[in-house]
Amino acid sequence: MRVLIVDDERLARAELRRLLAAHADIEIVGEAADAAQAIMQVKALQPDLLLLDVQMPGGSGFDLLLALDTAPEVIFTTAFDQYALQAFEVNALDYLQKPIQAARLANALRRAALRRGMGNLPAPAGVPAAPRKLFIRDGERCWFVALDNVRLFESEGNYTRVYFDDAQPLMLRSLAQLEEQLDRERFLRASRRHIVNLAFVERMTANDAGGLDLLLPGGMTVVVSRRRATQLRSLGL
Repeated sequence: MRVLIVDDERLARAELRRLLAAHADIEIVGEAADAAQAIMQVKALQPDLLLLDVQMPGGSGFDLLLALDTAPEVIFTTAFDQYALQAFEVNALDYLQKPIQAARLANALRRAALRRGMGNLPAPAGVPAAPRKLFIRDGERCWFVALDNVRLFESEGNYTRVYFDDAQPLMLRSLAQLEEQLDRERFLRASRRHIVNLAFVERMTANDAGGLDLLLPGGMTVVVSRRRATQLRSLGL
């Protein structure tokens, strides 16, 4: 499992390296001392897991996650216990309070491997990679959500409303920015306002305008323009 260490304290990074040396299946691919460095490292190195400090100069660990197109798994590491609740609200793998105990770190790494479907062995050939995730923060609430679980993206100006499970948070990213990151065989740009996950379409019916009406779970209907409907039919759907 490829790990990136993100912490502004040099001694804290050195201690994590020492603790991780006991785990033969862990490869430390890099270190970052602040959020700006970490953003570049994540994009360049594509780690499986972040060991992420919460408070850092120039931006918190949460600010870092908001800046990423998609997020790896995360284990928070911090000296401040008041951040624990917020960390768990974002569905992080774990929250490790400094000084970090070897046994707690080992348990967190084990959960990371299990969540990625890796166990203690390399993933067999043909096994899909762990799902790509978005980090979303709306007010005081935060989520990690797998893209596969998002049924609809809806434009609201410079924001996008994201529909998954029973949640509908807003994220500060335009629909055009999101579209660049999505699998176009799975996600359809139905209109200027909507991108639909085709896996959630329950029924398609032709409408009077020559387009299509897509029925999504919960009775929500998304209208596909005539041009987009032609694209959808070209996919054999």
